[in-house]
Amino acid sequence: MATLIASPTRVEAAGHPPKTIDEFVGRVNSGTAQVSIARMRSPAGWEEPAQQPEFDEYTLVLVGALRVEVADRTLDVRAGQAVIVHAGERVRYSTPEGAEYVAVCLPAFSPATVHRDA
Repeated sequence: MATLIASPTRVEAAGHPPKTIDEFVGRVNSGTAQVSIARMRSPAGWEEPAQQPEFDEYTLVLVGALRVEVADRTLDVRAGQAVIVHAGERVRYSTPEGAEYVAVCLPAFSPATVHRDA
């Protein structure tokens, strides 16, 4: 049976300055553990600690650019582009110019499985 997601739930974001996360599907808004889908709005200068998550993360950039730092390179993912970061890969995200993007995590994002640096 189809389930309408009438609105997202705003969830707390890591990093500084604060970014906005609106979860449409996931553990918080829909009780879904298999996948999470969230819209992120991140100001210029936002950055968060490195992490080594237990989930794959698929990100589609809608506006601006998302910087993705992995072990051997840094990618600037611009509007109209996407990136996949695989489970177990150490990654650090930032938005030097600001960005709006959609993140899909398989399985769903969880604070217990993101493994951020202190």
